[in-house]
Amino acid sequence: MITSSPSSATAYHGLAVHEVAQILETDPRRGLTGSEVVERLTRFGPNTLPPPKGTGLLMRILRQFHNPLIYVLLAAGTLTAWLGEYVDSAVIFGVVLINATVGFVQESKAETALESLRALVRTHARVVRDGREQTVPSDELVPGDLVLLDAGDKVPADLRLTRLVELRVNESALTGESVPAAKDEAVLSAVLPVADRRNMTYSGTMVTTGSGAGIVVATGAQTELGEIHRLVGEAKTLATPLTQKLAEFSKILTIGILALAAVTFGIGLLRGQDAVEVFTSAVALAVGAIPEGLPAAVTITLAIGVVRMARRRAVIRRLPAVETLGSTTVICSDKTGTLTENQMTVRTVWTPGGRYEVTGSGYAPDGILHDATGASASVDTDAALRWSLLAGAACNDAALTEQDGRWDIVGDPTEGAMVVAAAKAGWGADRVADLLPRLATLPFSSERRYMATLHRDATGQQEGRVVLVKGAVERMLDLCDGQMDADTTVRPLDRATALQSADDLAGRGLRVLATAVRTADLDRFDPDSFGETMLPGSMVLTGLHAMLDPPRAYAGTAVAACHTAGIAVKMITGDHAATATAIAEQVGLFEGREHDQAVVLTGTDLSALPAEELPDAVDRAAVFARVSPEQKLRLVEALQARRHVVAMTGDGINDAPALRQAGIGIAMGESGTEVAKDAADMVLTDDDFATIEAAVEEGRGVFDNLSKFIAWTLPTNIGEGLVILAAIVFGATLPILPTQILWINMTTAVALGLTLAFEPKEAGIMTRPPRDPDQPLITRALIIQVLLVSTLLVIGSWWMFQWELSNGASLPEARTAALNLFVVVEAFYLFSCRSSTRSAWRLGLLSNRWIIVGVIVQAIGQLAITYLPVMNTIFDTAPISGDVWLRILTIAVAASLIVAADKRLRRGRM
Repeated sequence: MITSSPSSATAYHGLAVHEVAQILETDPRRGLTGSEVVERLTRFGPNTLPPPKGTGLLMRILRQFHNPLIYVLLAAGTLTAWLGEYVDSAVIFGVVLINATVGFVQESKAETALESLRALVRTHARVVRDGREQTVPSDELVPGDLVLLDAGDKVPADLRLTRLVELRVNESALTGESVPAAKDEAVLSAVLPVADRRNMTYSGTMVTTGSGAGIVVATGAQTELGEIHRLVGEAKTLATPLTQKLAEFSKILTIGILALAAVTFGIGLLRGQDAVEVFTSAVALAVGAIPEGLPAAVTITLAIGVVRMARRRAVIRRLPAVETLGSTTVICSDKTGTLTENQMTVRTVWTPGGRYEVTGSGYAPDGILHDATGASASVDTDAALRWSLLAGAACNDAALTEQDGRWDIVGDPTEGAMVVAAAKAGWGADRVADLLPRLATLPFSSERRYMATLHRDATGQQEGRVVLVKGAVERMLDLCDGQMDADTTVRPLDRATALQSADDLAGRGLRVLATAVRTADLDRFDPDSFGETMLPGSMVLTGLHAMLDPPRAYAGTAVAACHTAGIAVKMITGDHAATATAIAEQVGLFEGREHDQAVVLTGTDLSALPAEELPDAVDRAAVFARVSPEQKLRLVEALQARRHVVAMTGDGINDAPALRQAGIGIAMGESGTEVAKDAADMVLTDDDFATIEAAVEEGRGVFDNLSKFIAWTLPTNIGEGLVILAAIVFGATLPILPTQILWINMTTAVALGLTLAFEPKEAGIMTRPPRDPDQPLITRALIIQVLLVSTLLVIGSWWMFQWELSNGASLPEARTAALNLFVVVEAFYLFSCRSSTRSAWRLGLLSNRWIIVGVIVQAIGQLAITYLPVMNTIFDTAPISGDVWLRILTIAVAASLIVAADKRLRRGRM
């Protein structure tokens, strides 16, 4: 009896079929019996992924309020309600509720990703039980079951193959391999990565061609897919740089506000003032110092960033991710489909008499063939080239299709590339089918490593028959005894030259296939008896097709832009190191460095590295090839250990854990699995690396605008608090009342401050290095600027208040003058905050029209609170004369000139 649950951790690929059958106590031909299935289903459980360990609904709701800034806002709402300002209290509580709702919704992301993983295995499977073929739900599969596979099937569990016919499986979502994997049942080395286990198929992958059968060796959580499910569940969702800095800022703000309010209350009591009056003043100070508009400003600024990114084909799923992009220091990019087209393309055709380059990219049949001089190649004058292209197109089961102007391939990508190459030379599929009707086929297999077809030949004046073959170079050379020249002359095969040419092409990271033809002595080639025994030593080599998945048009430019911006770009792929290195060189990942083991690492290299050496090695490397899902997760963690903010791209099931662990996970919208999209923070609708660079640029702009808002709002809050503190210290009347402070905070934050969210990106935003992740939100320069403006507000408002009182104004009139001074200085200061280095005049007053609109709206509000009787009653204000407004404007202009002089001095020291 099996004593423990079978797992993919066991090296079944290193065991013979009869050994696997013995371990799992099953019959490799008749399968399990019905009673054995029932017993194992009870013992091992269903073939499903376990549900996530969720948190209770109440706890998830309460967790949204666990933030110092939220505590401050709740206190502000409570205090304003206590003061009887129920409208303002409702607004504050509304802000808190909106933020909590957004957080609650976004927290469901991980659970959704895990649910998508579980959905992948909810299929049906064909099995052999009691010697009979049956169809059962895949969740009823058990270890030892014998499963049958056909083209189009989703593999329902991890299987050790027992027999197969031309079986190929698309494992790209699991391994990152861009080409369907050819399978066989041979025993392999026990120490092999998943991508190289040819005798295994894994849960969640797709059969593309052929058929086969295999013994279930792992189900549910014990499969490779289950291991990824575990990694997704264990991966931590890190706080973004913005949320980390806001948390730090909130703690400091909370302590500062409470300390200042306590000092105010204590000083008032020591001066013998009425305790209730002093407490009211302390409350006013706290309300004034709390930036009620900050959460709304953060949310709206991020939302505007989302809209801007969507226009550039980047869809944000989690708001803080917008800003995280701007602080990214490392981008870990998948190769296939992100840096490349994900469309295999023939780049070079070599013939015994020449070499031709192929232009164009992807599956669109647009391009030409030309020789070394740049002259267009002619299939009419080069017979070897003609027959090599015809062999590639006719000895082929792929089809080129077009829909809505988009070209695609039905079938194997490698075969599709050869069809497109022939079409570029004028040999379209219809023309090839007319000239070379197929009579018989010898399909590709992993043993013979070539495909051969027999055709009726209508290319010449007299019809005959022709055999066309394509396949692996070494195997094709074994079949050939001659090679064709441009004039159709057949000479003895120069094997060494052909091999050297193939090696040279492979050294460029190209995949190389050979083509051959036979036109003579075909009388015995009957379609019914066509077989591989007729081919060895009889074929004529016509050429080599060298192909690769080419880089996207703007990938190199985008990588260069990232490097200029101080962002390291690293390629992480399941493909082979040579292919990955070739693409890396073409897009500029090495930045002129000679690639060696320091910058190109394979999964095997990573496994051999001691844990303490991993972060340094990962930081140095630019390319990671043949890596497993767990290694992708370790790579992200290693970079984060070096204090990097990591953006990770991916499209496969295997990418989900790393996508969730990264500072920002980026999934592919066109080719990505639902699992990857659900685990990601951002989805690229065009799968293009250049879109990431554009999103980073937008992210930097978002953080700049948030910083501008904070630089603008803090002086007001601090100034309001200091005005009240000064009044308590000097035993004076409050220049501004709590209700008036709330008016300033809430109206200016919306009408003035939020307009900074619409600021266009500043010039040179992608030529500066990323922000230091350890740099605080409130820098030394910002503190100096805030203290300067706060001091100007305190001095100006206090002088204005005292001047008006000394010149016969009533208390409400003096307070109204001080209130309006605060708002007008804020409005002037708003223009200065548009840039930390450039003046408002150099930026252009109309480059952000929303600021002009905001100032007009705020001005209308100030006129209303000053002159409308109902507002006078609510806020205890009074109308003021024109000469008061003149004094307010004079002080505001003077303050602006001082701020501008300070900016110029700081710019001179930079």
